[in-house]
Amino acid sequence: MGILKGDTPRLIDEWQLAPKIWDAVRFEVDHRGEDGQFILTGSAVPVSTEQINHTGTGRFSWLTMRTMSLWESGDSTGEVSLGNLFSQPTDILAQNNLTLEDIAFLVCRGGWPRATLQNKNIALGRAFDYYDAITKTDISRVDGIKRDEGRIVRIMRSYARHQGAQTPLSVIADDIKTNDMTSIDEKTIFSYLNALRKMFVIEDMPAWNPNLRSKTAVRTSDTHYFVDPSIAVAALGIGPNDLINDLNTFGLLFETLCIRDLRVFADALDGNVYHYRDKNGLECDAVVHLRNGSYGLIEIKLGGDKLIQDGVQTLNALANKIDMDKMKPVSFKMILTAVGKYAYRREYGIYVVPIGCLNG
Repeated sequence: MGILKGDTPRLIDEWQLAPKIWDAVRFEVDHRGEDGQFILTGSAVPVSTEQINHTGTGRFSWLTMRTMSLWESGDSTGEVSLGNLFSQPTDILAQNNLTLEDIAFLVCRGGWPRATLQNKNIALGRAFDYYDAITKTDISRVDGIKRDEGRIVRIMRSYARHQGAQTPLSVIADDIKTNDMTSIDEKTIFSYLNALRKMFVIEDMPAWNPNLRSKTAVRTSDTHYFVDPSIAVAALGIGPNDLINDLNTFGLLFETLCIRDLRVFADALDGNVYHYRDKNGLECDAVVHLRNGSYGLIEIKLGGDKLIQDGVQTLNALANKIDMDKMKPVSFKMILTAVGKYAYRREYGIYVVPIGCLNG
């Protein structure tokens, strides 16, 4: 196949439009006997597997292409490395250049590569264009099942309202029943949400299950997140000024932005991002757990002394519950903020880091 000839690594975009490329690449990989020969990239609508004869096991590695972190888009100074925090530096110092208004804009703009290069007003429209494509066409293209546009609009709006929560499907069903002309059950909602997962529109976060000193049960429901906060913004039909005027909603969507960036960085560190919640109500927004067993605990706050102090109490309470005889000690505890002039290390070894200073 001529498309596979030429310098390597060779990138083939939108390969799912010609699924037979998969088997052709597998054949070439087997015969060349070399690594890193091809990069296959595609859109949010997954490929049909009917024309693929081989699973690709041992030949292909999967990599999720996320929207850009603030560091990648040039909005973060990147002076504080998440990877370096695992070595527990005694001091960190970085200056944050982002204001609360800047963060509100970045939440609404999202990490779409083209949007990062555009005029602010034009950039804010990118997520709305993407949202329109999802609700009008892509949701039915993902698996060939015709879905109702009005219903997916209502489901995505409800999902946006429950960012960072472990809301059951029954609650989402109640949210949309008022304006749904026909009855809707949890099975139907699950079908819509599963389609959004296949399209990489939503990416829920699993629970972290550490070894605890006590017998406290850990709640294992996934936490709801869109892959980018701007999708939630578009689903709610709001903008930066609305976030400034509603700090509760702002806090939830800022958390979605932070989780996006942490996932980007954790991928590069061979790690995953989880949440923690137990039956006693103790919650931790994010746990970055690496394959080598190291882990860091993270609370996400817009900023302010009271919220930061609340985060300190949460991090210390969780750290004190972990059984250090069965697990490694906590590598670091961090409060990730929207505002604040500097990144620094405070008492109990807790780092306070504005998102505008963080990189991988």
